[in-house]
Amino acid sequence: MNIEVLKSKIHRAKITQAELHYVGSITIDETLMNAANFIEGEKVTVVNVNNGERLETYVIKGERDSGMICLNGPAARKVQVGDVVIIFSYASMEFEEAKNFKPTIVFPSPDNRLT
Repeated sequence: MNIEVLKSKIHRAKITQAELHYVGSITIDETLMNAANFIEGEKVTVVNVNNGERLETYVIKGERDSGMICLNGPAARKVQVGDVVIIFSYASMEFEEAKNFKPTIVFPSPDNRLT
């Protein structure tokens, strides 16, 4: 039996940009992506701490060390610049493997840098 478990999470990043007229996705600073073990194109869930919105999209690599967290396309309507979000993904694995799996969790600074 396979179950889904938390694989990766960026906890409490700040939205730096929202681009409505762009092909949908979330652009994440490459440094944060790597630290959180996300890859480009990976499906993620984004939860907006400020307004309770929850959405799914995929990751686009942003400029390294830029601090960028940008929601693109229609998802841009779900955030405001300055909102705090949690970005996470899941992995499917065997039940016994999942018992010992440890997710990657990143706690960025208020300017979306690694601390």
